[in-house]
Amino acid sequence: MRIENKGVNVFQGLMVPEEIRLVGWAALSQALAVKGPVRNPACVSEKHVSGSIREEGGWRVFDKRYWPGETFGDHLSFALRNENLDMLLLKRIFDAVDAKVVEAFVKATPTGIPSRRAWFLYELMTVRTLDVREDPGVPAVDVLDPAAYFTGKPRLSRRHRVRDNLLGGGRFCPIIRRTKLLTEFTQSGLAEKAAETLGRTGAHLVSHAASFLLLADSLASFEIEGERPPRNRLERWGRAVLQAGKNKLTLDEIVRLQGVLIEDPRFVHVGLRPDGVFLGERDPNGDPLPEFIGARPSDLEDLMAGMLETNDRMSTDGVDAVLQAAATAFGFVYVHPFQDGNGRLHRCLVHHVLAERKFTPAGMVFPVSSVMFDRIDEYQKTLQNHSGPLMSFIEWRATPTRNVEVLNDTADLYRYFDATEAAEFLYACVKRTVEQDLPREIEYLRRHDEALRRIMNTVEMPDRVADNLLMFIRQNKGKLPKRRRTGEFEKLTDAEVASLEAVVGEAFEGFGDARTGEGDMYAGEEVSGGRALEFPAPEERYVSGREVVVFWGQDGETRVRCEISREALDDHFHGDNKDKLEVFRGNRGAIEEIARRKYLAGRREADGSVLIRSEDLCVGRLSCYAMATGIAGVRMK
Repeated sequence: MRIENKGVNVFQGLMVPEEIRLVGWAALSQALAVKGPVRNPACVSEKHVSGSIREEGGWRVFDKRYWPGETFGDHLSFALRNENLDMLLLKRIFDAVDAKVVEAFVKATPTGIPSRRAWFLYELMTVRTLDVREDPGVPAVDVLDPAAYFTGKPRLSRRHRVRDNLLGGGRFCPIIRRTKLLTEFTQSGLAEKAAETLGRTGAHLVSHAASFLLLADSLASFEIEGERPPRNRLERWGRAVLQAGKNKLTLDEIVRLQGVLIEDPRFVHVGLRPDGVFLGERDPNGDPLPEFIGARPSDLEDLMAGMLETNDRMSTDGVDAVLQAAATAFGFVYVHPFQDGNGRLHRCLVHHVLAERKFTPAGMVFPVSSVMFDRIDEYQKTLQNHSGPLMSFIEWRATPTRNVEVLNDTADLYRYFDATEAAEFLYACVKRTVEQDLPREIEYLRRHDEALRRIMNTVEMPDRVADNLLMFIRQNKGKLPKRRRTGEFEKLTDAEVASLEAVVGEAFEGFGDARTGEGDMYAGEEVSGGRALEFPAPEERYVSGREVVVFWGQDGETRVRCEISREALDDHFHGDNKDKLEVFRGNRGAIEEIARRKYLAGRREADGSVLIRSEDLCVGRLSCYAMATGIAGVRMK
């Protein structure tokens, strides 16, 4: 079968360079009208190329001596030898040609490595058998080159004389290339580093750190989705995440986790969705403008079964745990099997795999979601780099309910994918949690506990008061603010204040300035110059109609109305079933400080007032924030 690609000036939106010919995946896709994106397309120049290969305008341009020939087999051999394996394209190429074309290719070079790989992959992916005779005397070869790809445990296919070392199977199969970065990551011993960090830390601090890391991850996972849950919902989800790896990963287990997320199932279907799903915007009429469309409902059961089989296979084969987590979790979110909760469940699957493979220590959750939230642009780019090119090959229409309905067969778009970029992103997140966040969190808690102990040894006071004192000193560059010195701490002598400031300074020496990011929910925001917000005269009242406590601050001659919501008091100051004014008064110092910092950062309402909402306290940070602000109530129970 000849492959004709003469006169092609534009290929999948790319201008074709002059004096070149399409080759490999690009040539086959163009000639056979294959519906799938060719990533990093290749072409062969009619001239010599310095260094044999160059990058030009999105193309890999090969020297003229690489030209393979004009036939289907020539281009398939070139692709399998010189390009990254693209199982989506290969499957759709196989679907586009008669089986006899592939048979002829295999029979032409029955002992050749590309032909045997193609033979095996054809029968694996199409579930059709070629009329090719077996030859038991031929030496077996790997389906994937272990030097170029991360692989599973080899399984000999006697019929094809290949060792099947794919990460998955015909129903679901990710590919992860052995890049320099991933090679370095997999050899960095992050699991051992985490165990070593915890091994030299006391059980109390480990438990304390685990609680805050779980909270940080849970908060960030909701924040990524633009949600700010109340404390009870956050705690319930945190407990579910903490169970990661204890139950076998099955569809029933994932649906159970979705049920934890969905409190009220009256308007959200729990389980595999019966309709379409998309991410994107809507036009002025409310019709969908999708940037991403999930798999068809009719394909979900098979895709999920394939994903779970692949996850089990990678685990059994001892594939690197973070690579397994990336392939499973990102494969899940690409399929998008549920009406709601896909993003948080996708991140929960990361925890499940890492816990099940004992990469994370027992009882510990690495705050991977927190790092993803910090790197949200990179996270979104990773997702979009995969899903964006697929959208051109999904035919859809808007439904009367303003959802989407997919009109063509798209299952393969979700079944076969390259997870290399996703794996690099996830590994970078895990690396930061292990090498930075975990040690820093433990070190902060150690210093904080030491400072509190010494504060209470210097001056006898309740834990809460000591927490507030520590917070105020940390946030004011090591000095107790004058307004606090003449306010709730007026009973302290000058000598005691100096001693307490020295205690805090010594405890946190070299750790960092709390005012430049650590523990400051508005760190990095421009503070209104020349402004100050004081609270000279306690004055508060509860407004039942709006469910807020109103209190007043003073900015020079201007009286500033401040409010804190009932939900914020309940969620973060243990205000459930308690008198809200009493809760406010018991935490006045911390609440006033939050209002002050929000006011000075310019985070005011349209009328100039300050409203402290529950979400203002649900920042995706570690306990450096919670401890610095004295809000112990945000700890995960």
